[in-house]
Amino acid sequence: GGSVVGTYQITSGNDIYTFNFGWGTGGWGGPVAGGPSTTLNGAISNSATTITVVSTTGFATTGSLLIDSETVTYTGISPTTFTGCVRGINGTGSGAAAAHSSGTAVQQSNGYTGWGGATGIGVGVQLRLWSLGNFGQNLLANPRGGPIYYWVPDSANPTSTYNVAQVLSSGNTNTQNGTQWWLADADTPLMVNYVLVSDASRFTIALGTNDYGSTIQNPLLVRWSDQESVTTWTPAVTNQAGSYQLSHGSAIINAIQSRQEILIWTDAALYSMQYLGAPFVWGFNLLADNVSIISPNAAAVASNVTYWMGQDKFYMYSGRTETLPSTLRQYVFQDLNATQAYQFFAGTNEGFNEIWWFYCSADSNYVNRYVIYNHLERIWYYGNLGRTAWLDSALRATPTAANYVVGSTDTSNLIYHENGVNNGEVNPPAAINSFVQSSDFDIGDGHNFGFVWRIIPDVSFDGSENNNPSLSFTVLPRQNPGANYGTDSNPIVSSKQNYQNKNTYEVQQFTEYAYVRMRGRQMAFKIESNDIGTQWQLGVPRLDIKPDGRR
Repeated sequence: GGSVVGTYQITSGNDIYTFNFGWGTGGWGGPVAGGPSTTLNGAISNSATTITVVSTTGFATTGSLLIDSETVTYTGISPTTFTGCVRGINGTGSGAAAAHSSGTAVQQSNGYTGWGGATGIGVGVQLRLWSLGNFGQNLLANPRGGPIYYWVPDSANPTSTYNVAQVLSSGNTNTQNGTQWWLADADTPLMVNYVLVSDASRFTIALGTNDYGSTIQNPLLVRWSDQESVTTWTPAVTNQAGSYQLSHGSAIINAIQSRQEILIWTDAALYSMQYLGAPFVWGFNLLADNVSIISPNAAAVASNVTYWMGQDKFYMYSGRTETLPSTLRQYVFQDLNATQAYQFFAGTNEGFNEIWWFYCSADSNYVNRYVIYNHLERIWYYGNLGRTAWLDSALRATPTAANYVVGSTDTSNLIYHENGVNNGEVNPPAAINSFVQSSDFDIGDGHNFGFVWRIIPDVSFDGSENNNPSLSFTVLPRQNPGANYGTDSNPIVSSKQNYQNKNTYEVQQFTEYAYVRMRGRQMAFKIESNDIGTQWQLGVPRLDIKPDGRR
């Protein structure tokens, strides 16, 4: 999930390796422009907001163009014009708005480069998200609202040369080392919102695309190629290509493989797409109406159950659609920036039975928070963390994430989660300020005050690189609901065996228990560490509590 470009750093020991990353519309290793191309049908000035070309076939309905070295964004399209143009997007000098003569090449652009060149984030009306699908060793890629790109490895130079991905269209002649890669038919989709390759019988599926013979995008139309094909899209009695129009909602938002079906979300419903074989090929069933998904990357599958983030709640699908009970629903949905929802994304951390959602808080235009659901323990937790992409795969030992930090000097990093015990985002590594704080608990629904006289922390420091690992354990009493923790009348009381009042007390590797004196109607506890080389895991802390005092 997510969309990442920029410069990434990987740290190994004391060495930092830096490389540039981005997905160019020309493909891996491609230039800034690529894919659909045309020419100007008449000269334009440096201030023209309508650009007339020979043909706009294959271009996205909104997006960016490259004319010479000038980047231009547009918001409307007709068969021969781009309208609502903003000129000179990529700066001054050669990239500034300029006059161009008739016949000058015009290409689709997303402002990115491929491997080997740094560039800024592309400019567009909507966040430019890509969907990817593996067709064997080949790769299909689709920028939302744009055409499908097809990448084939160079068989003559499999380890040293990376050829450029090409737009999948009948207008392209695609050869490699004198051999034709592929030849797409005339009904190949021109503009698509999401592309994937089915596990069942390997069909290429385009969602939210144009109909046969049309250049107008239909956001609810699903089309698929012939079986085992990326190039045959025209339905015939000799193939299994076809299409289906969804009816609930106004646009397809997302799709994901789940067991023996493909789940498709519109902005108002959830569908199941299942392979039936000839003559119907694919069947569609409405699983749930009046459900939402907040972004195209907000769903993830774990243990054959699909989880996703909606507009105002979390959902799960395990054969039936259900609301996912969440103790953090109010915390998350009353403090998020819905205008940046397309940045939100989900991922799994299967080693710890977790589903992660990354999102923007209400006061942030960039991802800065996460919320986690542990589907084994059925518990929720949350925190602050900036991430822009996430990959958890059985082929990798740990999840890999990306972080794009916007500031005076924009930086980007690839980060290996669950690897080591320190913060490797900096060099040298620093301690991780890690903590867990419980929700409030009480005796008998808070009818009585509770008196705590002993605590068994139940903390393990296995895996620590510190010879003397420790953490702090704080117990937080609350006199009444809504009161501050540790008020003067009921202060925080944490202690070692000497009963000396302290805000926190130390738990070491062989701490079995600690005596405390503390009283409150409600309580919570917090465990925290901030030392290099310290790793800890919380078990089930026990607090010896007995009823005390007034109701």
